[in-house]
Amino acid sequence: MNKNRLFHRDFTLVVIGQIISLFGNAILRFALPLYLLNITGSSSIYGTVLALSMIPMILLSPVGGIIADRVNKRNIMVILDFTTAALVLIFTLAMSQMNLVLLMTITMMLLCGIQAAYQPAVQASMPALASPEHLLSANAVINQVSSLAGLLGPIIGGILLSSFGLTPILVLGIFCFTCSAIMEIFIHIPFERQPVKTSMLTKALSDFRESVSYIRKDNPTIFKVMMIVAVFNLFLTSMLIVGFPVLITQTLGLSLKLCGYAEGALAFGGLCGGILTGILSKKLQVSNSHLLLLAATIFTLPVGIALLLQAPAMVTYLIITVCSFLLMASATMFTVQTLSYLQSVTPPHLIGKVISFAMTLSMCAQPVGQGMYGFLFDLLKDQTWVILLGTVLISAVVTILSARVFRTLKNS
Repeated sequence: MNKNRLFHRDFTLVVIGQIISLFGNAILRFALPLYLLNITGSSSIYGTVLALSMIPMILLSPVGGIIADRVNKRNIMVILDFTTAALVLIFTLAMSQMNLVLLMTITMMLLCGIQAAYQPAVQASMPALASPEHLLSANAVINQVSSLAGLLGPIIGGILLSSFGLTPILVLGIFCFTCSAIMEIFIHIPFERQPVKTSMLTKALSDFRESVSYIRKDNPTIFKVMMIVAVFNLFLTSMLIVGFPVLITQTLGLSLKLCGYAEGALAFGGLCGGILTGILSKKLQVSNSHLLLLAATIFTLPVGIALLLQAPAMVTYLIITVCSFLLMASATMFTVQTLSYLQSVTPPHLIGKVISFAMTLSMCAQPVGQGMYGFLFDLLKDQTWVILLGTVLISAVVTILSARVFRTLKNS
């Protein structure tokens, strides 16, 4: 393996495998719940399935990094990709035999749980595949692949789902994960087995306690920031994930293809937000990062106004699409800035543990929010503007009240 250049054989195989695997994952995670929403017409069921699928991701994210440190990372990728292909095959065969809601819930939970264990293995393999001078570029390439998959997956998934139904998407998913797994077999990632002094559970609990202690006692500002993000996820993020697909397909009565384009605009906003953060890095101040949350809140307001004024369906759809792009760009800039601050103030030996715990803490309210909004969009299906404007009001109040916390943060 030649680490003197970035795109040597093993790194190139990892990138190609990521492109195939993440693309298949993005299509499935977009199409499966949307198919359920289209079949049942129930936003409560849709929101509940999305909420339950988040739980394994939240629980397994902190454990994924520990597993990646103790097990051959190549083997993790291969096993999980083959497992995902088998899971999608089982779903395909069982679709006509089982209750669709139950089957979809189990499948989505397993898909998200696998993804939570898969990504830490990929991230942890970068130092072994890239030299120190290429490490930043290697991480950037992997992140751009993830963003590109998030952009193209919903667009292609929406086109396939509206034109041909779910079956071709399932076949494509099986093909993607199988190809990725076969390709990853030929990757060589240096691995040195660590001596097992304690069980995995004991190690996980020890790391968890150490992370909690640092955030609560040594740097309590991080805890306050993560709690603010958790509240923001409870309301605005959950409304966005559940509400916009419901609004497009149920309230406005538009096609699944158009819903895919809107989801693509959301991902494109995240991609542009990341690029813009890099361009403006010297001008952005972490002490003012709450303004980015406020911007994301304000960009949601036009959607609520369009629904209140009962604007034509296509006009409202265009507003949703544009606002999705702007909202996600702002939210991504906030996320990158906050994550960079967290990396800069955390001791090196605690970075992985603290970041995984902080992310878990910030996501923990999201399943509750998704379930809540699924119920609200069913309850107020003729007055959806109430939900939108109420969410904007709550999010704006939270953001304004949080300004004092963010002003205590200093750029590093």
